[in-house]
Amino acid sequence: MASRREVGSRRAAPAGKEPETFRCVNCGQDIDTTPYGTQHRNHCRRCLWSKHVDERPGDRRSDCRSKMEPIAIAVREEEWVVIHRCAGCGVLKLNRIAGDDNAALLISIAARPLANPPFPLDRLPV
Repeated sequence: MASRREVGSRRAAPAGKEPETFRCVNCGQDIDTTPYGTQHRNHCRRCLWSKHVDERPGDRRSDCRSKMEPIAIAVREEEWVVIHRCAGCGVLKLNRIAGDDNAALLISIAARPLANPPFPLDRLPV
């Protein structure tokens, strides 16, 4: 039977092993921590929200534990990463996408700057 972390739980997994699932702090979905394409998963595959649990990837040492909103997509070394902003402390974190992440939502977030530019498009020179 798979173990599961509850939202806000600090229950430790057996030494050297992460829990197999966690519950999303935003949508409540149970998320597998070992999907294709990631080693230290801490974001939801469905809504892409995260929880501020790491100081460095995989260390689980952050005391903040606040929700982290997916605010943008970036490309790092030819791979996509989700940029999360912590609702508690404001820190920005980059999280590598996983093979089972919601592709439509990834594209939607990536397209936000094009759909809502920071300046009026009708004022661009032709």
